[in-house]
Amino acid sequence: MRGILFASSAALLISLLGTPFAIRLFRRRGYGQLIREDGPTTHHLKRGTPTMGGAVIIVATVVAYGFAHLATWTIPSVSGVLVLFLMTGLGTVGFLDDWIKISKQRSMGLRSGAKVVGQSIVGVTFAVLALQFPDPTGLTPGSEYLSFVRDTALYLTPPLFVLWAFFMIAATSNGVNLTDGLDGLATGTSVMVAGAYVLVGVFQFGQRCGIVFDSQCYEVRDPLDLAVLAAALMGACFGFLWWNAAPARIFMGDTGSLAIGGALAGLAITSRTQVLLVLFGGLFAIITLSVILQVGSFRLTGKRMFRMAPLQHHFEVVGWQEVTIVVRFWIIAGLCVALGLGAFYGEWVTG
Repeated sequence: MRGILFASSAALLISLLGTPFAIRLFRRRGYGQLIREDGPTTHHLKRGTPTMGGAVIIVATVVAYGFAHLATWTIPSVSGVLVLFLMTGLGTVGFLDDWIKISKQRSMGLRSGAKVVGQSIVGVTFAVLALQFPDPTGLTPGSEYLSFVRDTALYLTPPLFVLWAFFMIAATSNGVNLTDGLDGLATGTSVMVAGAYVLVGVFQFGQRCGIVFDSQCYEVRDPLDLAVLAAALMGACFGFLWWNAAPARIFMGDTGSLAIGGALAGLAITSRTQVLLVLFGGLFAIITLSVILQVGSFRLTGKRMFRMAPLQHHFEVVGWQEVTIVVRFWIIAGLCVALGLGAFYGEWVTG
């Protein structure tokens, strides 16, 4: 358990103290955010705010995770390393997207096809490797069975698992990316979801098969180390939120949103809580759904369902203040996390 404390504390300090350095560095180099002309007019004031701050979150998470293992003299688990690979890999795709926006001075970065190819390479590689590296009991980081709060009886087969895992990774990373439209919204929500996975990992570790001889025990390869990684991610996002809250002095960019989304999907896959992520990340799902409905409605009827999509911008156009939207959406995110934790614990209690 000390590893969780070390990881969260180290990540918080690195992110909290390292972000101002990134702000100064990015300002000197002119790495400022470009704003869409068709976006809310209030966003034009944010033009030039340093972006790519997600690099700080990635560095803080990786360094804090390594520090926690050094401090406790433990070896990183395969599951933890794979999730870090997924996080940094998607973060690299996001960095390229941000870099093209900055270097070419346009609001669009990588072309959609190139972005999907990058996400596919990283996501499929992660999914294939997740079915390797069995421990002495035969457990691998990923499972070929569909999972909710634990593995269900639905067998996917390895090819279907890879496709399902890639869909989860793409959906979650793009969901966080769509949510990252207002100061602190995606960062604060990510803190809550990562915190939920700290609790899930700790509980699974205490109730793991081999320690608890019960039908309700959890067959997860490295639950405690996944909690350590989730704690590092939570601390990194918390520290970054200090500087990302309104009025934001730095944005995470696609570098951060894709990395965080990948990490959360990786945690869901390796902790055997795949479908539960829909509850934990309920706000991400709602905002993604708003975009799907907007596009579908316009193509089918020629009319838009919302004033603007994603959903948070609809309320901006209606006249809500940015801080009001962020706080109320945080409340929704908190309720979704509470619902997910309730479902997780309730399943264990009821058997």
